Amino acid sequence: MLALSVSFVSCREAADKAKEATEAAGEAAEDMGEAAEGAIDKAGDAVDAAAEMGEDAMDKAGDAVDSAKDTAGDLKDAAGDVISKGKDAAGDVKDAANEVKEKVKQ
Repeated sequence: MLALSVSFVSCREAADKAKEATEAAGEAAEDMGEAAEGAIDKAGDAVDAAAEMGEDAMDKAGDAVDSAKDTAGDLKDAAGDVISKGKDAAGDVKDAANEVKEKVKQ
């Protein structure tokens, strides 16, 4: 009877330990699932942030191109004005030279 009693108690302890191990494994699996979800959320946030940064960079690049085009247009206009004034000045000098030439002939 003693042997049967010891055997029964020993089996019950083994069953309890197996149950505890199973519960611990289940809890560990839940923890791993939660950690994976957290990692996925953080990765998604990182991708979203990178996309926003990329959009901002593209917007700024577009603004820089537009600004460069505007500046080039302004420079072209200014160069045209300088050329026009230079032509006017050259015409004035030519007219003045012709006047001097006429006065010298007289």
